[in-house]
Amino acid sequence: MIVYRGRPETWDPPAGGSAVAIGVFDGVHRGHLRVFAALDAAPADTKVVLTFGTHPAAALSPQGAPPKLSTLKGRLALFAAAGIDRTAILDFDDEMIAMAPAAFVERVLVNGLDARLVAVGEGFRFGNKALGTTDTLIELGGMHRFEVSVVPILSDDGNEIRSTTIREAIAAGDVERAAELLGRPYLIQGIVVPGEGRGRAIGVPTANISFPTGLAVPRRGVYAVYAEVDGERMPGVANFGVRPTFGGDQEVLEVHVIGRDVDIDGREIGVQFVARLRSEQRFEGVDALVEQIHTDISTAEALFGEVQQAP
Repeated sequence: MIVYRGRPETWDPPAGGSAVAIGVFDGVHRGHLRVFAALDAAPADTKVVLTFGTHPAAALSPQGAPPKLSTLKGRLALFAAAGIDRTAILDFDDEMIAMAPAAFVERVLVNGLDARLVAVGEGFRFGNKALGTTDTLIELGGMHRFEVSVVPILSDDGNEIRSTTIREAIAAGDVERAAELLGRPYLIQGIVVPGEGRGRAIGVPTANISFPTGLAVPRRGVYAVYAEVDGERMPGVANFGVRPTFGGDQEVLEVHVIGRDVDIDGREIGVQFVARLRSEQRFEGVDALVEQIHTDISTAEALFGEVQQAP
């Protein structure tokens, strides 16, 4: 995938123009895919996502920035998987914040990307003080000869599919609902780092995952997960919490790969959350903890068996 960064004046728009979807697209959920689908109607063959390196809310109010559903690297991979050809990444800096809607359209969409069609979600706002609306975009599109597609918000069971809704489901531990809205299991990607070795000592080796700060994390508890390393997807059980039986006070994500003792220290790992098994709890001793862990593994194995048999 071709990625544009920096000033739009330095970009090289595709020959024949581009079809552009604008948005943060955090998590790239089912509603976002509907916006991307609108690009199919464009008179241009090249599909481009225009997005931001950081969430605009983080620039306007760092304390109020929402937890992310995906890193920028993760978003780029999801864009590519959705059939996007190029991504243009804007920095939401002071210059961008002060840019008037008309200047944004001319500088970024017309000169930077040679847009022939622009797709946005319903309620889209842009430009200085968010003064630009979808009506503004349609008017400017008429002036600059590009079409505008305003895509209605997708709903599921009567509820709008939004990144905020997905964050709320994850925070509540409802990773199954989050997967329904995303169209796939929620994923945290990180690096396997050395731990204290307690899991191996009790016969249940675990991989401790270091992942970027600011990501959405599930409610503390035990989950059935898939662990993906170098393209291999392995069923497992994960605990996210402070490990109260051992007197911990720092939140940790650790994963046990079921039926395998794999050496993955230092390697990149993806943890896909499939289902919540139980809350994190403190046990009176290690024996009681080990007994519960084996129960969790059996529960997860049964669940994965059901998933494999589903049509």
